[in-house]
Amino acid sequence: MKRLSAISMGLLVIALTVFGCATPPGQSEAGWVALFDGTNLNSWDLLGNANWRLQDGIAQAELGSGFLVSKNTYKDFQIRAEFWVDTVANSGIFIRCSDPKKIGADTCYEVNIFDTRPDPSYGTGGIPNVAKVSTVVKAGNQWNTYEITAKGPQLTVVLNGIQTVNIQDSKHASGPIALQYGGGVVKFRKVQIKPL
Repeated sequence: MKRLSAISMGLLVIALTVFGCATPPGQSEAGWVALFDGTNLNSWDLLGNANWRLQDGIAQAELGSGFLVSKNTYKDFQIRAEFWVDTVANSGIFIRCSDPKKIGADTCYEVNIFDTRPDPSYGTGGIPNVAKVSTVVKAGNQWNTYEITAKGPQLTVVLNGIQTVNIQDSKHASGPIALQYGGGVVKFRKVQIKPL
């Protein structure tokens, strides 16, 4: 009987460890919230005519022009996003957009994904008209991870573990986030945000 109780207690501890620590839907570890987790696009509004769709758990577009715009507004936050683009893709993650119906480099901070931009100083990893890339990192034909932090006027961009931007700018204080499709093939498989 004692042995059966010990086994039962051991199984209970294992069950609580495995299932009791499970992350609730829509949330990931330590305060991170999934904006896109591969199951739906419910956190986003479509703007423009890009052919955004879900394919094998990935948000993908390769025709048209437009954005996925978050339904919520954010002020101070960290973003982690995994993306894949071909070498000619024109994309980006726009943050603190002042007008969710008019997304652009004038109304948002555009964290660029554009390896073949005519002015490479604002190419992938840069913020056009705000911060040139400190280190050139190419993103084409591979999965990449962006880590973007916006806290007050401080903006930091890290691409694949390499810091490309670290500046202060107070032009845009808060607003939704937008994922851009502007050309080539663009895929996102994970987008998470952590309010600060």
